[in-house]
Amino acid sequence: PPPPPPKRIGNTGMKTKILNDLLAARDAKSATVLITDIDTGAQSLVVDGAATGDISITSDITDAIDAVMADDRGKTVDIGGKRLFVRAFNPPKRLIIIGAVHIAQPLVPMARLAGFEPIVVDPRGAWATPERFPDVTIDSRWPDDAMADLDPDSGTAVVALTHDPKLDDPALAAALRSKAFYIGALGGQKSAGKRRERLSEEGFGAADFARIHGPVGLDIGAISPAEIALSIMSEITQTRRRYKLKQAA
Repeated sequence: PPPPPPKRIGNTGMKTKILNDLLAARDAKSATVLITDIDTGAQSLVVDGAATGDISITSDITDAIDAVMADDRGKTVDIGGKRLFVRAFNPPKRLIIIGAVHIAQPLVPMARLAGFEPIVVDPRGAWATPERFPDVTIDSRWPDDAMADLDPDSGTAVVALTHDPKLDDPALAAALRSKAFYIGALGGQKSAGKRRERLSEEGFGAADFARIHGPVGLDIGAISPAEIALSIMSEITQTRRRYKLKQAA
């Protein structure tokens, strides 16, 4: 059964429709923000950029939404003479790593420290072993099958590290069809060009390719696996913290 409605705020409690929509959005792991007028109790819900409710979403409110989504918390703001409580309901953070390679080994603990659940996807049994990745969820299926079940949402980052199109391309294609907030792929400009050619044959275009961070990671001059992992985790953090929730037209 759904949890009881929260305590009343202002003159009215949470409306049944808002509550039901909020619960449905959380079940669907959608990026969701609840906006409440503290004095009147009026509310609006923003789910994946689409707003419903009594409060009109102005540019100032959009800025507040961006801030709470990036900070993953609630915040009281004064906008247009109104006191609004803006609260984010982000999906749990996950990092899906395609390829149990050397870079993945330091990347896993870095992801955990940043609050992400790391998941390693690799069908190659010699690489994806509990000895190399202790206490880590290892999915030994091929990436297309694994990604179908993992179903990346707006709290998920996907990083392809194998340099093998048979493994990276299906994972990237699934990520591009998903709400994943970050998609990264190892390899230089030449590799990226060939990847675009292959993915274009599956119907992807320029807007899709712009979502792929490649070469993956911030340009910090990284050389060793640990340094590359650090650059990747830094770029994931940068992307998440600068996340902008766009309103639907």
